[in-house]
Amino acid sequence: MRILIVEDDDRIAKPLAEFLRRQHHLVDIKTDGFAAWEWSQSGFYELILLDLMLPKLDGITLCKRLRATSSNVLILMLTARDTTDDKIIGLDAGADDYLVKPFELKELAARIRALARRTPEIRPQILIHGDLQLDPATQQVTYAGNIISLTPKEYMILEYFLRNPNLVVTRSAILDKLWDFDKSSGEGSIKTHITNLRNKLKASGSSEEFIENIYGIGYRLGHN
Repeated sequence: MRILIVEDDDRIAKPLAEFLRRQHHLVDIKTDGFAAWEWSQSGFYELILLDLMLPKLDGITLCKRLRATSSNVLILMLTARDTTDDKIIGLDAGADDYLVKPFELKELAARIRALARRTPEIRPQILIHGDLQLDPATQQVTYAGNIISLTPKEYMILEYFLRNPNLVVTRSAILDKLWDFDKSSGEGSIKTHITNLRNKLKASGSSEEFIENIYGIGYRLGHN
């Protein structure tokens, strides 16, 4: 699932993003309501984790704006406000669910799964590149029908390239996008993961170079 975290406290946002990425979600973080509003207009996200107390544009106002545009993105509010009235205000603004801080990450994961089950129309499309297929719903990758077993990082890299087929990216950009809370891994780790990913794709029977080197710049999804 493609998730936007709108939270101005890095102590909450970064560990939360890393937890969700370990579950193969694609995650972005915005620290103010106005930036989140601009990014949400892309239609890229399936779920927004929304704090209420935000700079520039508060969570309730942002939620109302999204619903006023007929956006069907799932909205899960995360807030320290725990009164019944606060919950009613959030839900009436258009939120799909409400979780009070502090919360257990496993409870958040369960609520995300429940929201996805309640909203089958948001099931993400299978990403296809030639004979290569990645199903975000089942997190299964196949080549010519053969299942390819990938590590979480390899899966995230492959999904990122499949969702951005024309984008040329540097190792540092991949690190910023997918390793937000674990930058100690370094850019050398990206090279290792991509090498391993290429080897697994070739071992599956592919003769294509799915991830191309762009000399002096970075990588790009190969043409099929």
